[in-house]
Amino acid sequence: LVETCRQLGDELIKAWYAHDLVPTDIPPDEDEVLYARRMVAQRCLYGVDKNIMAVDLAKLSLWLVTLAKDHPFTFLDHALRHGDSLVGLTRKQIIGFHWEPKQQQKFGEELIQKRLDKATEARAKILSAREDVPYRDQEQRMQLANDALDLIRLLGNACVSCFFAADKKKAREDEVKRVFGLASSYLGSLSASNVDFTSRNAIQVAAIRLDDPPHPIPAFHWEIEFPEVFSRENGGFDAFVGNPPFLGGKRISTVNGGPYRDWLADLHIESSSNADLVAHFFRRAFDLVRKCGGFGLIATNTIAQGDTRHSGLRWICENNGEIYQARRRLKWPGHAAAVVVSVIHVFKGISGVPRFLDGESVNVITAFLFHRGGNDNPKKILENDGQCFIGNYVLGMGFTFDDSTLNATPISEMRSILAEHPNCNEVIFPYIGGEEVNTSPTHRHHRYVINFGARSEAECWEKWPILMKIVESKVKPDRLKVKRRALRERWWQFAEKQPALWRAISQLEEVLVCSLVSNKLQFAFLPKRVVYSHKLGVFARQERAFFGVMQSRLHDVWTRQFSSTMKDDINYSPSDCFDTFPFPKGWNDQTELELPASEYYDFRAALMQNNDEGMTKSYNRFHSPDERDDGILELRRLHSQMDVAVLRAYGWDDLADQAALPDFCQFLLDYEEEDDDSPADSSSTRQKKKPWRYRWPDDFRDEVLARLLELNEQRYREEQLAGKSADKPKKAKKLTSKKSGPTSGPKQSSFLEE
Repeated sequence: LVETCRQLGDELIKAWYAHDLVPTDIPPDEDEVLYARRMVAQRCLYGVDKNIMAVDLAKLSLWLVTLAKDHPFTFLDHALRHGDSLVGLTRKQIIGFHWEPKQQQKFGEELIQKRLDKATEARAKILSAREDVPYRDQEQRMQLANDALDLIRLLGNACVSCFFAADKKKAREDEVKRVFGLASSYLGSLSASNVDFTSRNAIQVAAIRLDDPPHPIPAFHWEIEFPEVFSRENGGFDAFVGNPPFLGGKRISTVNGGPYRDWLADLHIESSSNADLVAHFFRRAFDLVRKCGGFGLIATNTIAQGDTRHSGLRWICENNGEIYQARRRLKWPGHAAAVVVSVIHVFKGISGVPRFLDGESVNVITAFLFHRGGNDNPKKILENDGQCFIGNYVLGMGFTFDDSTLNATPISEMRSILAEHPNCNEVIFPYIGGEEVNTSPTHRHHRYVINFGARSEAECWEKWPILMKIVESKVKPDRLKVKRRALRERWWQFAEKQPALWRAISQLEEVLVCSLVSNKLQFAFLPKRVVYSHKLGVFARQERAFFGVMQSRLHDVWTRQFSSTMKDDINYSPSDCFDTFPFPKGWNDQTELELPASEYYDFRAALMQNNDEGMTKSYNRFHSPDERDDGILELRRLHSQMDVAVLRAYGWDDLADQAALPDFCQFLLDYEEEDDDSPADSSSTRQKKKPWRYRWPDDFRDEVLARLLELNEQRYREEQLAGKSADKPKKAKKLTSKKSGPTSGPKQSSFLEE
């Protein structure tokens, strides 16, 4: 506010001179700079803060910057107010007595409008007062405005309290109906000049519930508190500037309570409860600014990511908003800690002004803060359908033979069973999960699992009674406790048998897999005749070129952009990360892609075996700036070579030429804001440094992501024009006979012979 006061004061002085309208009544002991600032502070600046001390500090700061000798303080009580910017009702909502205006409940409109008009008149005198008006006179005018607004505030607070008084929609609706009855009775008594004090007291009791711990809420009704701003033609503020508090979406309910999270979802349609709080400040500013107005806000890097982007910038850009300037990854000056912010400017309407992204002129700035592509989440692409699956959810370690897990049967016992009952080999499979894939140099399994597929209980007892006894004793007791009826009744079967996966891989010799939760995105080939854990993503492809695309940095940056996270790990979601990923056209016919991918894979396999290290340790060394091992250095070179081949497969030779330069990749850190306050507040914000990654520079990575998003949109439109849609569920094409399909599990020779 102080800087805004200074800048607007300077512009006002320029305007005076430009139009030959320099005031003639500037006091002799006050220069034109202070005079202009005092006018701006009183007439142009508004502020709202949830912390009442912050409001007092704002007044003090503006007093100091407008202080003139022998003159009273600039009156600011009408404009700098205490309240929660995100919790409050509009005039229409108060008249409807609901956070969603309901016409059938409209009441008191004439009375409310009369009081608003009276308050607006009193406030207009405050705004237009000469600077020599005594401070006491301004206070009296403010008291008149408050007296007129008190009833409207009471009704608004009582209505809002009904939302926060309950956790469920039905209970909230019942409560607002009850309090609406009291409000109707009270307003009716005012019209009849026979005041119903009982109803008024009951309304007050409802309203003050907002003050109850542990999460008191100072509701703030913008249109009521600043009526002169919203009653004018094309109502709303001309501009907002601010540094909103930061609070991660998953912590909103922890810090402010569950109803607060629900309120934000109701306040802003098409918003997610996982969106960070800053997205709601962007939406609130956009709602409160007038048409052809704008705002500039500071945010964390999450503003252009995931649910926060979808709830904030995406909605704004899709609803007549335009980002005309943005600075990404701006290091906050004067900070000991590495605080990184984004500064974003939005216009409400179509501005036609030049757009600048990080200081560079661009044609458009999307909700991703990219210069190309769309604003929405990428769409599913039909050509990717039926290629990626999640492994089997066994649900019961009693199915397994393992020497390192409780409730599993020892492998020695399994061998004894197979020696006496060779037919059991038909339903005993190697079992592998993310740990084995990532830690074993050869991705070798160390567990086995009993897999009856979808066979009936009678068939299993008839053919493999000894295995059914194991499952009955070690799995059934826990299964009988689960909620799902099907899991209780089919206790001898896996919870998720994934028949589509079996069908898709039936003609393959091996499949590509990755751990669904991992700090690094790591892919490896496994034989198909294995039961894959639900912690693995399984891809029904065996081409080395496919591996090259998946292991490339292109897919890595796409995944990191659109996956969710689990602590510091990527949580790979096939629907978000794979189904939407646009592969280069004709990738499986390009020798230029197959060869570097094969060379990389074979070298990595040999390196891991020679070092007796799995993928996790190998890639930790790969991304360490202190690593000097020749093998790791060569792996980096081959990885860059593979990336260049993938870029050329897309036809992006300009990017490939850059990526092919020596030392193009760098050891860089990613940052993740973790605390619940403003990113520019060093006293409260702590940013956790993630491990080093050997990756592309940020601007290059952004360019790749922007082109991939643009390509996704293009592919999706092409499929729509062709009458195709990946959004419609389709039956998987059956590739095998019933006998060897998912109902019985794939036939196998003895896995134990190896």
